[in-house]
Amino acid sequence: MNRLPQPSAPRRALRAALAALGAVTLATALPGAAPAQDGTTPTLVVFITVDQLRPDYLDRWRAQFTGGFKRLLDEGRFVANGVHDHAITETAPGHASTLSGRFPYSTGIASNSAGVNTKDAPLVGGDGVGASPYRFQGSVLADWMQRADPRSRVVSVSRKDRGAILPVGRGKHAVFWYAPSNGRFVTSSWYGDSLPSWVQAFNAEDRVMRRYAGQVWMPLLPESSYPEPDSVPGEVGSGEPTFPHDVPEDTLRARNLIMGTPYMDELTLDLAWRGVRELGLGAGPQVDLLAVSLSSTDAVGHRWGPDSRELHDQVVRVDRMLGVFLDSLIALRGRERIVLALTADHGVSPSPDVPSSWGDNRKAQRVRLDDFNAALGALGPLVARHKLDHEAFNFDGMTLEVDRARVAGKERAVNEVAALFAKEARRVPGVLRADVVNDLAKADTVKDAIARRWLHMFRPNGEVLVAVTLAPFNKWGNSSGASHGSPHDYDARVPIIFWGRTFAPGRDTSGARVVDIAPTLAAVLGVSPTERLDGHVLRTLLRPTPP
Repeated sequence: MNRLPQPSAPRRALRAALAALGAVTLATALPGAAPAQDGTTPTLVVFITVDQLRPDYLDRWRAQFTGGFKRLLDEGRFVANGVHDHAITETAPGHASTLSGRFPYSTGIASNSAGVNTKDAPLVGGDGVGASPYRFQGSVLADWMQRADPRSRVVSVSRKDRGAILPVGRGKHAVFWYAPSNGRFVTSSWYGDSLPSWVQAFNAEDRVMRRYAGQVWMPLLPESSYPEPDSVPGEVGSGEPTFPHDVPEDTLRARNLIMGTPYMDELTLDLAWRGVRELGLGAGPQVDLLAVSLSSTDAVGHRWGPDSRELHDQVVRVDRMLGVFLDSLIALRGRERIVLALTADHGVSPSPDVPSSWGDNRKAQRVRLDDFNAALGALGPLVARHKLDHEAFNFDGMTLEVDRARVAGKERAVNEVAALFAKEARRVPGVLRADVVNDLAKADTVKDAIARRWLHMFRPNGEVLVAVTLAPFNKWGNSSGASHGSPHDYDARVPIIFWGRTFAPGRDTSGARVVDIAPTLAAVLGVSPTERLDGHVLRTLLRPTPP
């Protein structure tokens, strides 16, 4: 069995050589800004999402970073208290908001289950559930860039279909994600009838089996570098509570289990780098967009939790991988031509089984759908009295929804049902609040973050009647892993980092929302959004323009 490879000497040498060149700032392309003295303008926008990356990870382990996180924290503008200001903090809604500048009520992507999967867009290059942005509404940064210059090219890659698809909207771009059925990167018929030759060539290398099968994931740093014990309560459910973690040599198992290791992020970045070179991304004169979503932190976080040694090691490894990736981009294109933004699609809360150092979850409890049987049962007489179709209503654990077509003309009765359910749901142990969506517009959304975040998910008089919020750190269901999805800050907080000549380096404490990323990048590029956005340009993060 092979140990997880350490960063190679040539890669370390490359980083050292590039660091010796010194910092060169990026050209400003803001409307009205003076051109850079060397005449350069950005030709490549790089957007990176690290799935489930909490902002406090970057502070806690900063001293151990030597690669990409170190570069971005030292040279970029770090918003440590960024936020996804919507309630259902899942992968699909988070990715849909990143480069659209809009909240889920506007993008139409409100949950993972109502994200991208569809039989109408079968996979190309592999087997599995089809996917497309058919539910996504509106435009994104890629659309605004191509409207300004049709030559702009877009590449988006991820392990997850929703992570690749949603940041770049409905466009017919080069969009690829991983299929465990064959260990290859695939696309869907939404984007074309066949994979490009360069992706086929990448897949033919069969890296999962030739490079990673049989590898053993061991901690990168000396044991003394990890304050976390190798096993904590609650990790038993992971099946492998302690290091080492093997990638099996069996083909089928290797193709699946690699998704929960750092190797998957390395594979994703390798495909992204191949796309940059094969398509000439960033060579100009137009501005191109590269979107990369790294999913292994999410898989590791769910399985072992934020208090685990595995998660700590995973974040350190992402730092090293991003270091090699950014060094390569800079060597190829020159740092003065690259603009970069990095964020996460959501945070995470620890398992109720693990007394956590990331928050006071000692009194956390599990809540199950069965706990709402009494609340749902109370609706029966009311539904019958108003002669409503009981099948028009559905409760999925977070929201009570109604099929409006099946209750047409009975709005008053539907409102009564919503009010009664909210009242009864508040009695369920573990529930913090149950809000009638139509009443949320009356809330003080400046002070009441939960009300504001639910309003950013759903509009009044829509399909969603009632939104249920569990008490902090409570969790739905019986699974032992860590989770996310709530409107609480620990799930909503994410890092936001901008890097490039346009941005003044340093730490920003004023706060920002993920929906502010797209309009800020648009302003830097001098392109105009084609619709009303929820986000705004973060001008305080920009370097002052010369008079």
